[in-house]
Amino acid sequence: MPHKTYCVIFADKSYRHKMKTKKIIFSLVTIAILLLGAMGYVYYLVKSPQVSLDETTYIYIYEEDSTEAIINKIEEVAHPDNMLGFRILAKHNNLDKQKYTGRYPIYNNDNMHAIYRRIVCHEQAPIDVVIPATRTIPQLLATVGKQLMLDSVDLSNFTTSPVYYQRIGYTKETLPTLFIPNTYELYWDITPERFMIRMMKERRNFWNEKRIAKAKAIGLTIEEVATLASIVDEETNNDAEKPTVAGLYINRLKRGIPLQADPTVKFALGDFARKRILNADLQIESPYNTYKYKGLPPGPIRIPTIQAIESVLNYQKHNYIYMCAKEDMSGTHNFARTLTEHNANARRYQQALNKLNIKR
Repeated sequence: MPHKTYCVIFADKSYRHKMKTKKIIFSLVTIAILLLGAMGYVYYLVKSPQVSLDETTYIYIYEEDSTEAIINKIEEVAHPDNMLGFRILAKHNNLDKQKYTGRYPIYNNDNMHAIYRRIVCHEQAPIDVVIPATRTIPQLLATVGKQLMLDSVDLSNFTTSPVYYQRIGYTKETLPTLFIPNTYELYWDITPERFMIRMMKERRNFWNEKRIAKAKAIGLTIEEVATLASIVDEETNNDAEKPTVAGLYINRLKRGIPLQADPTVKFALGDFARKRILNADLQIESPYNTYKYKGLPPGPIRIPTIQAIESVLNYQKHNYIYMCAKEDMSGTHNFARTLTEHNANARRYQQALNKLNIKR
């Protein structure tokens, strides 16, 4: 029986090389496709809209906030579809070392890259801060402190430090003239010192050449206008009446008559709640007692409103030198040119107080 011979044919070297090359190319293409897919997914997570809102919302970032705390705040107010893109950016770029405090907006159709960029570039949105016309600076600072990140205690250090307020040109008595009550755009994380600098800037802007010229025409300094305005504010809440009240006190100043303003006595007593000033109260020893001392007191008895300042600068010209609260308790006043008229007005008011059993 013939012997069978099996012949094995091997591919030549060129063929084996071609197969190896194809495998490498296939592997590279596969890897490239996977990388592109992964990159596309990451791009989707980072750059595609993840937020759907009816209106802009905000997050507030404090110095101590961690990355996870920031993520929780975003999720709480914006409810994004996916936060993975933000987490990728935060981890890759070490957000904990890049973030800034502030109030940051989140918009409808926002993506994670835009939100992240605002935080690390300190692109925060300003906030409307109301500077109120309070009776005391501590009350003003407490209100401001509730609207901003800064601590009202830290801010009060600037308003209670003689070294500081003297350096910026004020005394303890005139410091209330620094603040012009209004609404201002400020950054939520403004520092106490930057806040004071901004208030000084706003005061300079308010006291323009036109207003300064009006004050000089009356014969008053800026501080004196503010002081008189503070008295006008305490005398009446009726804005329409304020120019009349201002004119009355300017008449007294020009004639050398003591102002005899009850609010200044209340300030000296430290009791603005009083409805009735007694003769014994008028004896208090204080430079703010305008029954004892002629002219204006050393400074404002409150933070004056813009309306009151304008009422002084544009006071009503008349011959009134007396005023008394109306007996109808409306908060407005009866004005008089003579003492006889004034006494009649005062009797009606005293009788009204007696009927209401108001002793103080």
